[in-house]
Amino acid sequence: MWIDTHCHLDAPEFAFEVSEVVARAKEAGVHRLVLPAVGEEDWDAVRELAHAHDAVYALGVHPLYASRQSPDVMDRLAEALERHRADPRLVAVGEIGLDHFVPDLDHDLQERLYLEQLRLARRFELPVLLHVRRAVDAVLKGLRRLEVPGGIAHAYNGSEQQAAAFGSLGVALGFGGAMTFDRALQLRRLAASLPLEALVLETDAPDIPPQWLYKSAAQRALGDTHRNEPAELPRIAATLAGLRGVPVEELAAATTANTHRVLPRLAALEAAAR
Repeated sequence: MWIDTHCHLDAPEFAFEVSEVVARAKEAGVHRLVLPAVGEEDWDAVRELAHAHDAVYALGVHPLYASRQSPDVMDRLAEALERHRADPRLVAVGEIGLDHFVPDLDHDLQERLYLEQLRLARRFELPVLLHVRRAVDAVLKGLRRLEVPGGIAHAYNGSEQQAAAFGSLGVALGFGGAMTFDRALQLRRLAASLPLEALVLETDAPDIPPQWLYKSAAQRALGDTHRNEPAELPRIAATLAGLRGVPVEELAAATTANTHRVLPRLAALEAAAR
């Protein structure tokens, strides 16, 4: 059984077949989805989807959506976290962090919202789901300044030293479809060599498709799609197991235990269901 620790089930790509997407995931052995929010506009949606489909969720503001939010969005996030703090399906603050890859973003605004959300995670004693694209050191700097109850660095692609720094702060590292590409040599080396207790699995569906779903820009212009789904997680996991030379059953047990460690409210929810 697998846990997809990062899936945007509320994305428009899934709008007309959410139930079918979830059913395919469960049939494939993915028994739990973690649904991060990207902005205030989808806080209600991720919560409702989590309750409707036996998933869990996080509330936060993604750095790519920072400029779309109202000036008082952090007050509103605090209110939402307070309102739902007793909800066992609310497991984290997220997706939060920094993005230094997309040009022309307001980095000062990103930084301010990131730090304010770390403060909220501390206040509500919740882990964080972190966006760290081309910004690993900057994200780590914030975590050292405002230490939170752990979390997950989504779509990890840093160094071994940075991985160790995340581990020292109680943050696991999310690996997904990017690792399946033969040309992703550094990422595959990390996947093979990092301590197993550091790793969790994710799809980032509908994004970051694995190699077998990838379509070129020219193909996409002609209407082909490379939409990712949580049902792809077991095959992604099989790639990781192959890189590490371990049985998939061992990987499933370890990554589930790792996810439970960094998302304790999810662990409690699953314990209560047994």
